[in-house]
Amino acid sequence: MTAAGRFAPSPSGTLHVGNLRTALLAWLFARTTGRAFWIRMENLDRTARGADVQQLADLAALGIEWDEPVSYQTDRLDVYRSVIAELTDAGETFECFCTRREILEAPSAPHAPDGAYPGTCRNLTDAQRAEKIAAGRPPAIRLRAAVAYFTVSDTQLGEYTGMVDDFVICRGDGIPAYNLAVVIDDAAQGVDQVVRGDDLLSSAPRQAYLATRLGHPPPSYSHVPMVLNNKHIRLSKRDGAVTLADLAAAGVSTATVLSRIAESLGLADHGEIVDIAALASRFDPAALPREPWIVTPDVFAG
Repeated sequence: MTAAGRFAPSPSGTLHVGNLRTALLAWLFARTTGRAFWIRMENLDRTARGADVQQLADLAALGIEWDEPVSYQTDRLDVYRSVIAELTDAGETFECFCTRREILEAPSAPHAPDGAYPGTCRNLTDAQRAEKIAAGRPPAIRLRAAVAYFTVSDTQLGEYTGMVDDFVICRGDGIPAYNLAVVIDDAAQGVDQVVRGDDLLSSAPRQAYLATRLGHPPPSYSHVPMVLNNKHIRLSKRDGAVTLADLAAAGVSTATVLSRIAESLGLADHGEIVDIAALASRFDPAALPREPWIVTPDVFAG
């Protein structure tokens, strides 16, 4: 299978410049190493009508192209459920009836990492499970983790060792969990290079561990710095003109947006207008900044 990278947005709204910057980086990492590049809509949770179409249009406006088809996780529910069933049949899972509050308030298991699932439902008897089901609590399904930590390799950050607990692979509402779906999809699409924001670094050990458990080699990771607002808080659409449409309404062209993003990555001089082909010719992962990009109201001015 052809090696590949990917960009996997949630179609819950319009992409802001932080999302677009990460998409550009994912495209640069993939295309400059001869990889396929997939777009995957991670639409298992809340979505907004038409958001996927707008997101694709915004990516194309920057010059980002991808391999077809665009995939949607809701088209693959049977695949995820089949893997969950296989793990369950092999005794690799257990039902969990805990609420989030109960998990937060429960004492940690001895020697467990801070923040790990405390194992409350790991060894329930059949009678105890039947009692909870009779009380009307729909259970989530958790993987029985055989390790407490797992190490991944990151091109930007080096080796990172993070917690692995008995994490949820199917939610109480019957929807397969993100940590399961992303692993199955990456393996199915030949994704061996994952480029995403560094806010997702802590999830990489769980996902790499599950990939290994399912017999798939984990991808290489490149967690890139976030885009923050002038209060050093994660950028969001609440910060004003941070989408292509809003910036266009303020008189900022798409070419200027791309060039300012490029400037933030050290791929363009201040005020220089560049296209995506120029960025590919200049791209050097080792030279990427390690600090967040702070987007202030005047970033796109001038």
